Amino acid sequence: MNKEFPIIETERLILREVTIDDASDMFKYLSDKDVVKHMGLAPFQTVKAVWDEINWYKSIVKDGTGIRWGITLKDVGKIIGSCGFLNMVTKHHRAEVGFELSKDYWGTGIASEALEAVVKFGYHHYQLERIEALIEPANLSSQKLVEKQGFTREGLLRHYEYTCGKFDDLFMYSLLKGDIDLN
Repeated sequence: MNKEFPIIETERLILREVTIDDASDMFKYLSDKDVVKHMGLAPFQTVKAVWDEINWYKSIVKDGTGIRWGITLKDVGKIIGSCGFLNMVTKHHRAEVGFELSKDYWGTGIASEALEAVVKFGYHHYQLERIEALIEPANLSSQKLVEKQGFTREGLLRHYEYTCGKFDDLFMYSLLKGDIDLN
């Protein structure tokens, strides 16, 4: 990973590094049960708890296992969600993509715009060949989002994760570098 955190710009968005100064903005959506219900997390209870999330973002960059961008609107600048890679395995040229967005912006195309930019960045800058998305069967909006981006559902991973006191089934989606136009 590069020492300097990369910034991605799209038509409406700037994807940038998250800092502790963003914790209050992040708390707004990470404390919303509807936003976190498919993330394997309980709603955050304090702004200080968001610091752990921000520190995790920093740790995956430092370890070379991922990168997470804060999603901001160009004309506002506050963090309204995040998108990025985790479980990056450079030897195998693959990573998992994840995202979440404040409920205030659902249905506006922002998640799609951010995801498309992050996916293209991954293929161009991290030499990824395969990007995976693991999505709970009940999370229909995320399934529609990745399918719209060209991801293929490969199958169901039964009891794949244990979160919030229960075992979760997850659909495995993938997108190969050759599946999309990278321009």
